Amino acid sequence: MEARGAESRADFVHKLQVALKEAKESQYWLALVVRAELLNPGFVQVLADEADALVRILAKSVVTAKGHR
Repeated sequence: MEARGAESRADFVHKLQVALKEAKESQYWLALVVRAELLNPGFVQVLADEADALVRILAKSVVTAKGHR
């Protein structure tokens, strides 16, 4: 929702990059949860798969928004 309210293309790209950074941080924390055996690995894997998909989507979106091929 934040990116939808961007004031310019550069602002839009910046907001996408922030979202990408946050998604990558989520991957880190999910991996840490698994290593610390805090939750069932099967449950965490579902979340990790979702985080991975979001990272891929956001990374491609950043490239597209920047106009690079």
